[in-house]
Amino acid sequence: MTHGAARREDAADEGLHGTRPLWRQRDFGIFWAAQTLSVLGDSFALIALPLLVLQATGSVARMGLLTAVGGAAAVVAAVFAGAVVDRVDRRRLLIACDLVRMVLYGVIPLVWLFGPRIWLLYAVLPLCEAVGMLFAVGYVTVVRGLVGTGQLTEANGRLNATAAAAGVLGPLCAGLVAAWSGPAAAIGVDAASFGVSAACLFFVRFRKRAPDERTDGLRTGVAFLHGHPVLRSLTALLFVFSFLTLGLNDLVIYHLKHDLGHDDQTVGTVMAVGALGTITGALLVARIRRRLGFGPTWTGSVAVCGLAFAGLGWARDVPVVAALSAAFLACVGMAGTCSMSLRQEVTPEHLLGRVTSAFWTLQYAAAPIGAALLTWAAEEQGTTPVAVAAGATCVLLAVTALFTPIRGAGRSPVDPAVVPQTPPPQQPGSQVRQQPEQR
Repeated sequence: MTHGAARREDAADEGLHGTRPLWRQRDFGIFWAAQTLSVLGDSFALIALPLLVLQATGSVARMGLLTAVGGAAAVVAAVFAGAVVDRVDRRRLLIACDLVRMVLYGVIPLVWLFGPRIWLLYAVLPLCEAVGMLFAVGYVTVVRGLVGTGQLTEANGRLNATAAAAGVLGPLCAGLVAAWSGPAAAIGVDAASFGVSAACLFFVRFRKRAPDERTDGLRTGVAFLHGHPVLRSLTALLFVFSFLTLGLNDLVIYHLKHDLGHDDQTVGTVMAVGALGTITGALLVARIRRRLGFGPTWTGSVAVCGLAFAGLGWARDVPVVAALSAAFLACVGMAGTCSMSLRQEVTPEHLLGRVTSAFWTLQYAAAPIGAALLTWAAEEQGTTPVAVAAGATCVLLAVTALFTPIRGAGRSPVDPAVVPQTPPPQQPGSQVRQQPEQR
């Protein structure tokens, strides 16, 4: 695809979507509903899987190991996901991913009828995480085709807000189901939600696109990230941030149940309150980014994340734990929405899958190790010193961002601070295309 063709394609997007409010766009509305239902089910598994491990083993280290195994599978899948997404029909891919996860998660409650089988979780979760990564990359690539570049931050914010709203109800219900029927039954709800999501996606009309048949895969995505000053800095900082925070969910559950002695229903309530923070952040992010710009919004969000994480280690009252969880998740949502929207805005359509895949591969490359180390250290040393150390390091990451191009990143993709400069022409035979011209 030439630069001129890419610009005409973006202009067509804006003409088709840019003048219509999101709530009047049929395909986005169905997609929006499908993802909200899917997240509602996911929130069941978010609580139920760690509870299954804790119930059977009593070990936060084993919980962290499961998180690490799943995270490692996602990283491996991310290496190949971008090339797959850019080459196949994205609608069919998303539906297939939902159906596969429906079957895999559905196996767990059936097997648990005959007794706990911890080994099954270590087999099923990596497969589900790998398929989930494929879905996530596809998900990012189709949003721009549904709404156009001008409404990306708003669309991402709304998707995150309603997903978080589902995340309020989900943990509450998951806690109740886990308390009444056991965590395995809650995972069955997650399996059913994937079936509903697949059915909804069947009725979404995605924009037609010509698949990119090249097989250069991850290398093209990495080259694009390296050539973009803001994305290059983001990737490096988020590598460390993900290493520190992937195991946070396990840490909070362990803190509530082991350190404070509360039940599964309390865990669900705290997670639901935390999701309220995600809603708040998702609803505010577009307005804050327009007002402050990308750099201050992202940097400030990461700093507050660190402070909230550090505070979680000291908190001894459930309301305080819930409030700090909400603050952390609100700022994680704001930072994540900003970085995802930026990638969608500045990346050409034909590269979006590979750039997303490369970004997530690099961002999460060490996160599984971090989750395992975080939970192991919490079991050995206690949650307080581990949370304080990790939170303080997150604050240092925000300070470091002030000395990178992130600080000067502007309010829209047309600002020079966030648009990659056009590189010199590629040598004949090179598989890496030029980055887009400023527009």
